Amino acid sequence: MLEANMAMRIGIDLGGTKIELVALDGSGRVLLRRRRPTPQGDYEATVKAVGELVGAAERELGQRGSVGIGIPGAESSLNGRIKNANSTWLIGSALRHDLEELLQRQIRLANDANCFALSEAIDGAGRGAEVVFGVILGTGIGGGIVVGRRVLTGTNRIAGEWGHNPLPFLEDEDQPQPKCYCGRVGCVETWLSGPGLCGDHQRHGGESITAEGIAARADAGDSVCEASLRRYEGRLARALALVVNILDPDVIVLGGGLSNIERLYLTVPELLATHVFSDHVDTRLLRNQHGDSSGVRGAAWLWDAHWDGSFASG
Repeated sequence: MLEANMAMRIGIDLGGTKIELVALDGSGRVLLRRRRPTPQGDYEATVKAVGELVGAAERELGQRGSVGIGIPGAESSLNGRIKNANSTWLIGSALRHDLEELLQRQIRLANDANCFALSEAIDGAGRGAEVVFGVILGTGIGGGIVVGRRVLTGTNRIAGEWGHNPLPFLEDEDQPQPKCYCGRVGCVETWLSGPGLCGDHQRHGGESITAEGIAARADAGDSVCEASLRRYEGRLARALALVVNILDPDVIVLGGGLSNIERLYLTVPELLATHVFSDHVDTRLLRNQHGDSSGVRGAAWLWDAHWDGSFASG
């Protein structure tokens, strides 16, 4: 098998609806970007689609590259097979092994939130920071940790997965706690995801509108939407304070659709201090720099100098 140590880095974001490829040169400049629909429910077709994207990109650019892949799941530390994937047809598959056989080189594979965090740590909003916590606030909640340009995956391959911890420092308005699909109640994801914000808004007398709509109406003076957004900001501050108390990162970078709510970067840092176990809080809360491209760029950057040696295929 060929060792993938070429200067060109290829990143793949293997999502539930689309597969996106980006090719970067050594400085992070985009050489090529391509995407195609994901063959939903068909594992073999998904593997083939990734192979076709890589092959076409290398032919077009006339050079061979390293390949990193971000997925909505993780590899089991027991056997390297995929677990916890929203794209359920990947679960139980030997994805890394199958892609290495197809592409005839080693690949690196990581959770998509880890790829987001890595991209923002290397040449995004967290550039130059030693410890970066990347947060995805979208349909679900994700998190990734990067220390010294190195993704931390953890013994169980779940480092940074804060979304299925309980919301801390509960207040009266947090009752009753909503049920989570994982079988528990009150998970951070049930409060801070887009659907979580919308559900809370409806429970407090609001109509059924999007998270973006709630933010826009709050800015326009709607009192019900303003109250919903204030509750959201308080819960986000409490949840992030728990991360700060444990990890103490230099930077927290927000991604996902809700990261576009501009006021979060003013209100949440002020609220953090109430819950962080320190006399002051220097952790910076920043909006992502690369937007929707962070995940695929981070997958390419998996072939940076540092790698934690997560499960190697056999």
